[in-house]
Amino acid sequence: MKKTIVLALTGASGLAYSLRLLESLLQNGQRVHLIYSQAAQIVVRQELDLVLPNHTQDAEKILLEKLGTAHGELRVFWRNDWFAPMASGSNPGDAMVICPCTMGTLAAVAAGTSEDLITRAADVMLKEKRPLILVPRETPFSAIHLENMLKLSHAGAVILPPNPGFYHHPESIQDIVDFVVAKILDHLGVAHTLVARWGGK
Repeated sequence: MKKTIVLALTGASGLAYSLRLLESLLQNGQRVHLIYSQAAQIVVRQELDLVLPNHTQDAEKILLEKLGTAHGELRVFWRNDWFAPMASGSNPGDAMVICPCTMGTLAAVAAGTSEDLITRAADVMLKEKRPLILVPRETPFSAIHLENMLKLSHAGAVILPPNPGFYHHPESIQDIVDFVVAKILDHLGVAHTLVARWGGK
């Protein structure tokens, strides 16, 4: 079944998780509404040598060219586009993932500030009781970080730090990335074959 997944990229390290998640969702035939922060544009260039332009149609073209053939749909929204569907509880999408999630974004979502489209969309997910997954990429966590995560967990969000397991004997960085992305896809209810399941044959 095709779902609409809101995917937000913020300026924490770990944009490889985001791109692999986007690729997996599109290959699975899902509809992805993508938002990225200004800091994410800086980090993705630093980590992946990828330029995400300010013009949304250019961004869609660049990402689809990079990810190759996909059966899903991709729409990119500017971070202050208040007419985007996910800005309203009347059209929130089926689930949202903030990956990677900075501590600043996490704090803003916990405070309910709705200061940009990313935090507004997250606020909509919480109030409409739709799945919201945050992938906080920071270490170590301060007491403030942990308190904000607990607050969001009580509000219904899933806190999913990108902590890979090693029981599947990863042989590459891609294997480690896939382990984390597989966990996200599981929580979204999206089928995948990225990692062999525990106890599977």
